Amino acid sequence: MFYTIKELIAQSRDYPSVAELMIAVELENTTRTREQVRALMARNLEVMAASVAEGVAGVKSMTGLTGGEAKKLDDYLAAGDWLSGEPILAAVRNAVAVNEVNAKMGLICATPTAGSAGVLAGVLTAVRDRLKLSHDQQIDFLFTAGAFGLVIANNSGIAGAEGGCQEEVGSASAMAAASLVLAKGGTVEQASAAVAITLQNMMGLVCDPVAGLVEVPCVKRNALGASQAMIAADMALAGMISVIPTDEVIEAVRKVGVSLPSSLRETGEGGLAATPTAVRLKQEIFGD
Repeated sequence: MFYTIKELIAQSRDYPSVAELMIAVELENTTRTREQVRALMARNLEVMAASVAEGVAGVKSMTGLTGGEAKKLDDYLAAGDWLSGEPILAAVRNAVAVNEVNAKMGLICATPTAGSAGVLAGVLTAVRDRLKLSHDQQIDFLFTAGAFGLVIANNSGIAGAEGGCQEEVGSASAMAAASLVLAKGGTVEQASAAVAITLQNMMGLVCDPVAGLVEVPCVKRNALGASQAMIAADMALAGMISVIPTDEVIEAVRKVGVSLPSSLRETGEGGLAATPTAVRLKQEIFGD
């Protein structure tokens, strides 16, 4: 078992991959067999892919606040006249798709939460063909993300209600960045750098859902979380490092989260949720 990124890096040297280390931790802490553990993760992968496909086809939320924007991005991608690049935009589109399905009460895989479910699913489904990832390698991608997410969850947090969106979408983005690095052939140290780069650039992000619903700005925050993961992974693969060690970055995120007022931690009382338009929308949805 590992509790820090430093321990994760050290222990991973005794295994073929970080994914195998994470599977060993699962076997150590559950009564499941290796086959059962991998089958459960395979089911997660299946749900992720299905939610991306459903969202890209076009859905609307129960409230009407969100929906249909993954389809817009898909059309924009198909036109071929974009600024950033196909892999990033595909990840953004897929992340939006998953969170739009979540907003319509569809089936998604919370990774690490429902509110941040689009990031990892969006990134993986965007790069799996580009990186020629087999089905087993895609499952390993998710185990790798789980390993880094485990450290973040144990030392900082993954819930917007606890530490703001920096912990929720931030952790999902960091997990995706780490998995991207290793899937591309980078080192565990580079994956660690990608986590640090991601978190330090999402630090301070508040959680301010309009009308208390996981829709606005959550859907688009997943989109930008996916793009952040892609960029952070490329930065780490290029050899860029984090001056502040990853474990210290994670601790800093925790301290910032604790410092955030309750109005900026998923209560719907501050930030965008307190704007006149948000207040009006809440009244229209829920009444007095």
